[in-house]
Amino acid sequence: CLPANQERFANGKLVTVQFHPSAQVVMTAGHDRSVSLFQVDGIRNPRIQSIYLESFPIYKACFSVDGEQVIATGTHHRMFFVYDMMSGSIIPIEKVRGVEERFLRSFEVSPDGSCMLLTGTSGYLHLLSMKTKELISTMKVNGRCTASAFTPDSSKIYSYSKEGEVFIWDVRSRKCLHKFEDEGSLEGKCIAVSKNNQYVACGSSSGVVNLYTTDVCLKENRPKPVKAIMNLVTSATCVTFNPTTEILAVASRETDEAVKLV
Repeated sequence: CLPANQERFANGKLVTVQFHPSAQVVMTAGHDRSVSLFQVDGIRNPRIQSIYLESFPIYKACFSVDGEQVIATGTHHRMFFVYDMMSGSIIPIEKVRGVEERFLRSFEVSPDGSCMLLTGTSGYLHLLSMKTKELISTMKVNGRCTASAFTPDSSKIYSYSKEGEVFIWDVRSRKCLHKFEDEGSLEGKCIAVSKNNQYVACGSSSGVVNLYTTDVCLKENRPKPVKAIMNLVTSATCVTFNPTTEILAVASRETDEAVKLV
C-alpha cells in the first residue's frame, strides 16, 4: 500500500494515526502542530484537509465516537482543542472548571461516546462529559496513573499506575471496585481491554506484556496472567486488540520496527 499520508508528510514526529469510525478516512497528527485528514482509496489517498494549531505541538488526537469531532491535547498545555468537522470550526477549551492541572496530555474517550477521561498528575483522573466538556467527577489512584482503558460497554475503567497496580472503577458511581497487582511490573506503561471484554493486557517498562482474563482481574489481588509476552526488549508503550479479539498488537516507541502481533 502507498503511505496513507503521502500527499502531506508531517514535518515532525507523528503521535497519532487513527481511522475514522465510519468513513474511509485516516487522521494523522503530530509535533508539527497539525492535524490532517486523508481519504483512503489505496490509489492516491488524497488529502481532505489539514488544520494548524498555532504553537501547539500535539501530544494526542482522537476522533469522537460519532466521528464528528477531533479532540487534540498538547505536549505542554493545560488547554485542549476540539475540531468540529461538521462546521469546520476549531474550538479551544481553555480551562475545565474544577480541573487544576499544569498540563493535560493523556485522555481516553468512552466507547459509548458519553465521557472523556483526562489523566492528570499525582494520580488524578478527571471524568468529563463529552457533550459539554465539563467535569463530572474526579477519581484518584495511589501513585501516578500512566494509562487507562474503558471496558467495551463503558461501565468500567481500568487505570494502570506507575507502581504496577491496576485500579478498576465503576463509571456510574466513580467508586473503586477492585485493584490488583500486575505480576512482575516495575512500572506500568499501557493497558487495553479486548472488545469482547474477555481479556486485559498490561504493558510495562521492561517490555513484558501480561495478558489476563477479566473475571480473574475483578476477583483476585494477585492474578496469574494467562500469558506473558516477552518479545519486546524495550518498554512496551502501546497495546491494542483487534476488533474480533484474535490478535493483540504490542509495540515500543523506543526502537524502530518494535511491533509484534500475537
